[in-house]
Amino acid sequence: MEAQRPIEPDPELDTQKILLASSNHDFDALRILLRTGSANVQDRDTGFTPLHAAIAACELESENALPVEAPAFVTNGHVNGSNELESSNVSEDQEKLLEAAKKTMRLLLMNGAIWNDLNKNDETPGCLALRLGLNELYEIMVDAGVRAEMLLNRLNEGWELLGEEDDDDEEGDPAAMVQELEEDGDAQVIAVEEAPADSVADASKTDVNSEDYLQSDLSFQHDRILDSDGNGVMMAWETDIMKRTADLLVPQEGLRILNLGHGMGIIDSFFQQKLPSAHHIVEAHPKVVEKMKKDAWHEKSGVTVHEGKWQDVVPRLIEEGINFDAIYFDTFAEDYKTLRNFFTEHVIGLLDENGKWGFFNGLGADRQVCYDVYTKVVEMDALEAGFDTEWESIEVPNLEESGEWKDIRRRYWVLKEYKLPIFTYFG
Repeated sequence: MEAQRPIEPDPELDTQKILLASSNHDFDALRILLRTGSANVQDRDTGFTPLHAAIAACELESENALPVEAPAFVTNGHVNGSNELESSNVSEDQEKLLEAAKKTMRLLLMNGAIWNDLNKNDETPGCLALRLGLNELYEIMVDAGVRAEMLLNRLNEGWELLGEEDDDDEEGDPAAMVQELEEDGDAQVIAVEEAPADSVADASKTDVNSEDYLQSDLSFQHDRILDSDGNGVMMAWETDIMKRTADLLVPQEGLRILNLGHGMGIIDSFFQQKLPSAHHIVEAHPKVVEKMKKDAWHEKSGVTVHEGKWQDVVPRLIEEGINFDAIYFDTFAEDYKTLRNFFTEHVIGLLDENGKWGFFNGLGADRQVCYDVYTKVVEMDALEAGFDTEWESIEVPNLEESGEWKDIRRRYWVLKEYKLPIFTYFG
């Protein structure tokens, strides 16, 4: 008698079981499936992860909600210039559905679900919740993103979360790190995965690195500066943001100002209108420095232009004991890790005790959920560094309709609202 061959597991069947349990918010079945299966499976046709499935099952039957299959004008979770979550009078059944979805989502996240995986519509789970007007589910995804990004940032800085006895080949590898948490009395495990390279901290004004940018040629036009790849280095649509930032940072005349990143000179021109007692400008790109000389910035009364990277200039200013009442940071092609290093390691040596500092808040601005995640990450990191944060919202016009992105390689801003940060020393 011929022995029976063992039944081989079917990965596609297992994937569909997990997706179905997630969509049905079947907590008990999903918990069993995740003992041997992954919370990061994806549907072959739609790209849905279990998080997408759990959220899509709660689609509100209202005229405010867009279909789950996103139309062409939905880009990166941003709908036709609007990022507002709709408030709806939901029924008792809908409330139960949302509660089941929240419980399911938390289970998935506790089992390693990646918060910013993309489906075939280029939407993260948070983007989907935003588009469907599911406020509570959206906030769960934002909070998950904050936890993941904060943890990854710390791991990338060499923090030892698992003790000093970890295996050497896992040391320094964020994707290999795990953190034990508890839910309903049972130990769960979060797998810490790397975010996609084009999301969050890297989703600033461009995808080039600083060294390439500093060696690139620049095109100066009346309303923009472009690098040699057609990336927008700075654009005139930022003027209202710069004007308000200057007003908040420098509320009176006679103050000492430091600006890192001259660009088109928009905010430096507003700073000059404040009649500062000292105005220092740090600019690293030789083409911008050349343009500054043509525009006679070096000859302006009270202005000191520092040619070079801020990483070289700032330590010298600190060593010389030069302090400022207002500091603004708006460099190009540098990531959040660089910004965080600036305000955690250097601002304290530059800023007067009653001073203020700020930066151009474009982190993750090509996707609403990423922008909201890093708004919270920045505030938490700033608090840890000893700074209070105040936010002011500024409406941004529809840049697509106004033709701002014509001939621009990458749209570095797609959101309706800019969140302007002002930092002061804590207490």
